Amino acid sequence: MTRPHVLLTATLAPPPVMEALEADYVVHRLDAHGSAESLPAETREAITAVVTTGGFGASAALMDALPNLALIACCGVGVDAIDLEAAARRGIPVTNTPNVLTEDVADMAVALWAGLGRDLVRADRWVREGRWERDGNLPLVPSLGARTVGFLGFGRIGQAVAARVRAFGASVLYHKRTPLPASDYEYVASLPELARRCDDLVVCCVGGEATRHLVDADVLTALGEHGHVINIARGTVINEDALVAALESGRLGGAALDVFADEPNVPRALRERDDVLLTPHVGSATVETRQAMGDLVLANLRAHYAGAPLPTPVP
Repeated sequence: MTRPHVLLTATLAPPPVMEALEADYVVHRLDAHGSAESLPAETREAITAVVTTGGFGASAALMDALPNLALIACCGVGVDAIDLEAAARRGIPVTNTPNVLTEDVADMAVALWAGLGRDLVRADRWVREGRWERDGNLPLVPSLGARTVGFLGFGRIGQAVAARVRAFGASVLYHKRTPLPASDYEYVASLPELARRCDDLVVCCVGGEATRHLVDADVLTALGEHGHVINIARGTVINEDALVAALESGRLGGAALDVFADEPNVPRALRERDDVLLTPHVGSATVETRQAMGDLVLANLRAHYAGAPLPTPVP
């Protein structure tokens, strides 16, 4: 049986996922060619599926370079980097990997929230730089259980994070386009109101143009000088220039960020601050979750080539 040809935009982890992909398909690596347009014409014609990530996505230009493209399989939940309109025009189905990463991303969000709230960046440096011996103890910080946590976006991941922070004793508020029909948590009708009422704002909404810079200077100012913003969604949701300005002026208390506007490039102004906790987009980066994500990508590919229903199509 002839193996189908797929274009891979980024190496998938852990290794068993790549081994399975390469065993069943002829894999063409985009990083070896720079762009789909630079592939030989016969290769571009042979490729019938793209395997990509939420960060890289799939542009209209990439699709246009592949005349026989029939599936885009995304290893990730967010599909804002995929031109869904272009895919729809071509009749190309798109799949993603929902549900399997919820728990680990929620754990990471809580780690960022707690690490920022307990001032762990400054505390770590305090010990490493010998300041504990020289300058004594750090200032006290508020208890995590005394804080009110607001959520921008309240889907599966947001609700999983909420359950975790409530276990600390924290209060929970949320804002989304429409309130949940049945929820134990209080709905807040607008983002500015949410920012005014909470101590910590957890960003876990979808990315894309609809949410670009939704967290702007006004929202950050409303959080206040003791407020924190935690972002596990997309870097584009927060206006990074406004974030830097709010931190530098003291209008915002701190930030914990796993995602950035121009990854992997992180503004130096953020990297140099003790009141900012930074991680390199690793919310789902556990062996178990990445294996489950890879398995879903493989399941969607197998279903597509077998003519069976796709397990996780993007509506």
